[in-house]
Amino acid sequence: MSINFEQALEQLVPPHGSPALNVLLLEGDLLANSLKKAATLPSVTMTSRERGDLIMLGIGGFTPLNGFMNKADWQGVCDDMTLKSGGNKGLFWPIPITLSVSSEQAEGFNVGDEIALRAEDGEIMGILTLEEKYSIDKAHECQTVFGTTDTDHPGVKKVMEQAEVNLAGRVEVFSQGEFPTEYAGIYMTPTQTREEFAKKGWKKVAAFQTRNPMHRSHEYLAKIAVEICDGVMIHSLLGALKPGDIPAEVRQDAIASLINHYFRSDTVIQSGYPLDMRYAGPREALLHALFRQNYGCSELIVGRDHAGVGDYYGAFDAQDIFDAIPADALKTKPIKIDWTFWCNACQAMASTKTCPHPAENHVKVSGTKLRKALSEDQEVPANFSRPEVLDILRNYYAGIAKEDRTKVELTGASAK
Repeated sequence: MSINFEQALEQLVPPHGSPALNVLLLEGDLLANSLKKAATLPSVTMTSRERGDLIMLGIGGFTPLNGFMNKADWQGVCDDMTLKSGGNKGLFWPIPITLSVSSEQAEGFNVGDEIALRAEDGEIMGILTLEEKYSIDKAHECQTVFGTTDTDHPGVKKVMEQAEVNLAGRVEVFSQGEFPTEYAGIYMTPTQTREEFAKKGWKKVAAFQTRNPMHRSHEYLAKIAVEICDGVMIHSLLGALKPGDIPAEVRQDAIASLINHYFRSDTVIQSGYPLDMRYAGPREALLHALFRQNYGCSELIVGRDHAGVGDYYGAFDAQDIFDAIPADALKTKPIKIDWTFWCNACQAMASTKTCPHPAENHVKVSGTKLRKALSEDQEVPANFSRPEVLDILRNYYAGIAKEDRTKVELTGASAK
């Protein structure tokens, strides 16, 4: 029996902690009036990470949050991944969503003040109504969220470098930045992805998280999800990465080429979201599942070293952490897949769960090794990456001066 569009929407996984998306993005006269007011307010400049978080608050990606976290919620999220205040008390949340300013700036603000939120380029992107000013133990956040205080970890480095005082409060959001125009047709809000899934009649939808071009192992993971779900959304991070990661526009071209040549069009959607990468490994895997629930995905593919960096996390820590949280913490569940590779004996893609052959038959090349090979004009095995994808990546590296290519080669980055 066929169902109508509204019924199809209702059959998708509900947003996190809410019956409906909490969209804080203003439109129309309300937006115009708030923009005029914001121009008269004192302002703070957000970091790239904070800007991405604000956009996610605006589009409902961080449903049910209303703004940047207060100290009780920051503490609860760090210590036991639980919000501690307001109507969301007791709700699962794995990573703090905070806004920081210098002590000097903070002294000029009082509870109840309205503060304009600017991007680094000066654009006014929203207003925060101040509810609390507080300082934090940055080392405590790093140890609990990242599992380390080592400033060689890029996520730790950002936290340790952030300003001294956090500002908490509800936000109104004005802008989605450059994402709707620079990534037109790729960038989607949770409202848009839910509508797209409903149009396709999808109910069980898997998200594939990536910050890299997709090679054969990634393709294999996505196709496993297609086999057991109605469809898969290849969901790429479009915000800031570490120095050396391949730019988003190159990644999007490579992914589009892979989809066009090797996927059925009615089983896959290419999309992107505006966050910066935190590289928080297991905790970030949980955040990925949480906001994919808001995007309408019932499953998240979690492979080797999901959201990891260097040697800070075990290969499957991001899978194991889902077993350590309450069963009802998230509606979106992990699809756990072992190490995948091309097996020369099987003459096919396989995993350690399915392949009986010894390791010398396995072609395992990480994203880091791929970048290194391309930056040094080395051959890449045909069974590691599709030729159409390699052509796009080679063209990108060919445009980089050889003396600059080492800056593009990431040390210790994960394959996702």
